[in-house]
Amino acid sequence: MPAREPENIMVLPRLREPDAALRDKNVVVVSHAPRQLEGAGFPVRRPFPSQAISWTMSDPFLLLDHMGAVEYAPGEAKGAPWHPHRGFETVTYMMDGAFRHRDSNGGGGLITNGDTQWMTAGAGILHDEMPPDELVRTGGLFHGVQLWVNLPRRLKMTPPRYQSISADKVLLLASSDGTAIIRLIAGLLGSFQGPGVTWTPITVAHVSVTANAQFRTPWPASYNAMAYILAGQGRVGADDAPVAEGDGIVFGPGDTVRIRANAQQDAPTPRLELLLLGGEPIREPIFSYGPFVMNTRSEILQAIEDFQSGRMGHIPASQLFGD
Repeated sequence: MPAREPENIMVLPRLREPDAALRDKNVVVVSHAPRQLEGAGFPVRRPFPSQAISWTMSDPFLLLDHMGAVEYAPGEAKGAPWHPHRGFETVTYMMDGAFRHRDSNGGGGLITNGDTQWMTAGAGILHDEMPPDELVRTGGLFHGVQLWVNLPRRLKMTPPRYQSISADKVLLLASSDGTAIIRLIAGLLGSFQGPGVTWTPITVAHVSVTANAQFRTPWPASYNAMAYILAGQGRVGADDAPVAEGDGIVFGPGDTVRIRANAQQDAPTPRLELLLLGGEPIREPIFSYGPFVMNTRSEILQAIEDFQSGRMGHIPASQLFGD
């Protein structure tokens, strides 16, 4: 899992250790993510939405897909061909391998180890997400996540925009004792601000905790708090709830998030790897149909009509027929 690694953890800015008197959040839900196929048939784990983790719990997040880790043979790699979105943002973070994004606004590019692509669909956009030709031809390791972030009613029809956050722009931090590496993609953690520009106040970070170590961080009082275990085993929250790869976690009340890594970790990583995320709940009705997420059924019907009439954009001929 090479996602960006520091050359020397000792020189990284450090998060301050939270006051011992602050209360660790308890755990409300630990749910193991089922496997399913998405797009043209690539495997994902989806911890939410699910029967255990509803939109009310994950608000302002709509969906999280864990793609891989999978070792593709030549010709096996698949993606998600051209499709529309409206009403939310997609965040794609690659840890291994590569993914290519193109959209009808001219945004996109190749993301690889440690890169993030942040697409605000807003009023509507067409895009595709495909493995590069080299990965399809030769095969190789592929590992990433995609997060859908909701937009409030007042921003559902905001103009689309695209952000490319290369690995060298992600903010690298260390825990107070130097036993955890934090890659802050967006939002606030302690006094530090990640590079992603967000409409909805959120925090998204990839955290690596050394075996037999603990990571503890303060958390904004107005945010919910969640985590997803990318690899390894550990315990989380005030309850020391056991977790392992594929588990989605929802935290409850408290001031801090606490993560412990087990002394023994399974290969291929010697650390506990997790996605830590949270944000201010929007608390508005959600009406979803496939790639459209709005507030009412009539808005969904309008989105379908707008897509079918071409008002969400057109696939450029050069991309439709090949560059």
